[in-house]
Amino acid sequence: MAPRKNGRLLFNEVPQGSSYPVPGKTTVYDDSEKIDLDNVPLNGGFLLKTLVLSIDPYIRGRMRDISRTNHTYSSPTSQEHREVIAHGVGVVVRSEDATVKAGDHIYGFLDFVEYSVKPNMQGLKVLKNEENLPWSVYVGVAGMPGQTAYTAWKEYADAKKGETVFVTTGGGKQTMFVVQLAKVDGLKVIACAGSDEKVKFMKEIGADVAFNYKTTPVAEVLKKEGPIDVYWDNVGGETLEAAINAASTGARLIECGMSSDYNNSVPYHVKNLFQIIPKSLKVYGFSVTALLEKYVTAFYEEVPKKLANGEIKYTEDVTQGLEGAGEAILAVLKGTNTGKKVILVAQE
Repeated sequence: MAPRKNGRLLFNEVPQGSSYPVPGKTTVYDDSEKIDLDNVPLNGGFLLKTLVLSIDPYIRGRMRDISRTNHTYSSPTSQEHREVIAHGVGVVVRSEDATVKAGDHIYGFLDFVEYSVKPNMQGLKVLKNEENLPWSVYVGVAGMPGQTAYTAWKEYADAKKGETVFVTTGGGKQTMFVVQLAKVDGLKVIACAGSDEKVKFMKEIGADVAFNYKTTPVAEVLKKEGPIDVYWDNVGGETLEAAINAASTGARLIECGMSSDYNNSVPYHVKNLFQIIPKSLKVYGFSVTALLEKYVTAFYEEVPKKLANGEIKYTEDVTQGLEGAGEAILAVLKGTNTGKKVILVAQE
């Protein structure tokens, strides 16, 4: 077989200050590289064809100067002029690794490139997909976003029937699952999102109160519908401040992200942190990697089955091809995506 193009999305330069990544500048699609699928050396590894990639806000956190180590995330894995990295699913084309064979589907951190040679299975997982779900689901509700929701809810929510939870960005891939987990546990769910379409979806999956935070003040809703016993935070900033004001004594604040500061050079300073003391608030910051080992078996036994039979609902916003990945990253950061944003790189 003749060499073929091997398209990729390159992290080209660090976004300046509080600006959003600029497609074509911050990230650049490049198809100048070629690959010979039959003869590329594997050196004991395997050749992987990328099928689907996940677009998540943490990608922006990795787009920084390598000298910045004091940051929400670990040292940047997307250095300039290298492929962008995120969770994805690929299929093995050729293998010299005894642990995987051609046709196996692999999940884990993948480069934004059509084909790549992996030296080993470190950090990767073979997916069985006995339910025959779309592979895109395994970078969404059945992947890292879903694992984030499942593990932290089980570990920290201490949910009791009749309590109230406030979920931010409730139309997102991870938080749509939190809404449904909370309803299973018998909680009243207040959820906010940045578009009327997402608000509609939150109501469809069970949210008792759903509103557009761009047109309705968060503090007013929480004053009317609270107090809240659990807070799932993806936003930080003024929304976190409003949640603390509305929190009941002993409430649990699960800090998953602070997207309001991702593009701010000067972070918002929450003014009412003192209330943590008299209200006996429990504040949990976490990363899914720290919790996953404890829950991973139960997750894969439970979640794909519930997705297949419709017990768990989800939506996707699909971009076709790596050429559109830069715009997809920008859409997620601005909140203009209409579901879990995925890049469909290739068919089987």
